[in-house]
Amino acid sequence: MLLRMSTLFLRTLRDDPADAEVPSHRLLARGGYIRRAAPGGFTWLPLGFRVFRNVERIVREEMDAMGAQEVHFPALLPREPYEATGRWTEYGPNLFRLQDRRGNDFLLGPTHEEMFTLLVKDLYGSYKDLPLSLYQIQTKYRDEARPRAGLFRGREFTMKDSYSFDVDDAGLDRSYAAHRAAYIKIFDRLGLDYVIVSAMSGAMGGSRSEEFLHPTAIGEDTFVRSPGGYAANVEAVSTVVPDAIPLEGLPEAHVENTPDTPTIETLVAVAQQLFPDAGYTAASTLKNVVVTLAHPDGTREPLVIGLPGDREVDAKRLEAQLAPAEVEAFTDFAGNPALVKGYIGPQVLGTESASRIRYLVDPRVVPGTRWITGANEPGKHVFDLVAGRDFTWDGVIEAAEVLAGDPAPDGSGPLELARGVELGHIFQLGRKYAEALDLKVLDENGKLVTVTMGSYGIGVSRAVAAIAESTHDELGLVWPREVAPADVHLVATGKDAAVFEAAEALAGELVAAGLTVLFDDRPKVSPGVKFKDAELLGMPTIVTVGRGLAEGVIEVRDRRTGVREEVPVAEVGARVQAAVRG
Repeated sequence: MLLRMSTLFLRTLRDDPADAEVPSHRLLARGGYIRRAAPGGFTWLPLGFRVFRNVERIVREEMDAMGAQEVHFPALLPREPYEATGRWTEYGPNLFRLQDRRGNDFLLGPTHEEMFTLLVKDLYGSYKDLPLSLYQIQTKYRDEARPRAGLFRGREFTMKDSYSFDVDDAGLDRSYAAHRAAYIKIFDRLGLDYVIVSAMSGAMGGSRSEEFLHPTAIGEDTFVRSPGGYAANVEAVSTVVPDAIPLEGLPEAHVENTPDTPTIETLVAVAQQLFPDAGYTAASTLKNVVVTLAHPDGTREPLVIGLPGDREVDAKRLEAQLAPAEVEAFTDFAGNPALVKGYIGPQVLGTESASRIRYLVDPRVVPGTRWITGANEPGKHVFDLVAGRDFTWDGVIEAAEVLAGDPAPDGSGPLELARGVELGHIFQLGRKYAEALDLKVLDENGKLVTVTMGSYGIGVSRAVAAIAESTHDELGLVWPREVAPADVHLVATGKDAAVFEAAEALAGELVAAGLTVLFDDRPKVSPGVKFKDAELLGMPTIVTVGRGLAEGVIEVRDRRTGVREEVPVAEVGARVQAAVRG
């Protein structure tokens, strides 16, 4: 295929768009790959759509190779299936809801578990029909509160979602493993660095869950890894729980005056003055953080989280544990007189207490641990308050921040923290959706059994951004061959007709050989502008026909390495074909 820049629908920009926060957004916009259509929505322009379709092609080839079959659902979906699974409510404000002219409720699909489940229920009824894996590549819609970072977090995006259907858990394990292997092949072909980490299922439900993260400083996800190979999204990290301590012989709790201690640091300073030999640190204190839970049904409740004072509450970990409820700041101290701001202690908390305020604690709060915490009186704290003796709790929650150096849950060494972008997520859904929508088949004994499911997603449009983010340099984009919009960027420079004739002939030769050529045949554009555009657009091979033609040579440049070579005219076609085909 020949793409002529003289007629291609393309305008490159010299300056970065004002709203572009990350390199991929800046370069894709400047290179004429995408244009902003609305907050969180982008138009794919010809070159960008070619990259998009190449990513889509790789995904489709590997899904087909593993035996999955492609279908395609509408994006406009009825309310009823999502109400049956509870997600009409659970998705909350992230769901785009609308009504038709008759007042019937619809939504723009954020994901399609319900529809796949009902489709299989409609057509299959026997264990002989399974296992089955279906997939689609479809536009999804989520009403992000703050769309940002270009294609990384939008309100409209393209995702490959696939679903496996098996008669038993052993079958689900096999389907999960097949999808996992396919994902590894996909991301290897896309040329993306990735880490497979344990993850939480969140609103999707299910048990086993893993994310494919692309490590990058601009990533919204924090993950951890250890020298011994442990890797997990920070939301899924389990705290190493200390052993309980016998209660016998522990000192009695005592209240001390601690005026002017609005922070953990000031409290520790006072504690060290009162008891200089005790070795008190921030980890000796029990911080009680109050939040408001807004449930999908509209009810609201205060919740108190107890955690060691040397840790902060990690908002993403907290939200993941409490989903589908949303976490909001707590302000209603007047309506909850048991909560003395700045001096909250656990003695008055718990659903069995007079306050009826639910109290959840960090896993490090185990029976026998001694704490400095609020005495529920202004200016006073209680010392040596013993967990399990002096106070109880309603449950345990993983909400504290994970710190570098924390021990890995599997004993494989200290954790290090990194940032990443989620490219794919695979889940063992189990029977949640099949039970809600009554998807059953007859087993080999003629008995009805509930089908077990898996769900597997890849962000196709997000992958384009991740590739751009990971392969650019100071000059522009640098596409891997598998996804580049063209194999070769052919540049004709100067005003000499012989140059354009030679470039035209070379373009014809390369196209005839099956290559896609982006030909800069613009007659009145300076060489400097053409070179800058070639570097910005990022094709893996740049061929320049210019002054060297008089000496019988044409320049061939590898955009990734920067290596340039003067090649005799008669050999250029073969040399470029060899470079493209590896």
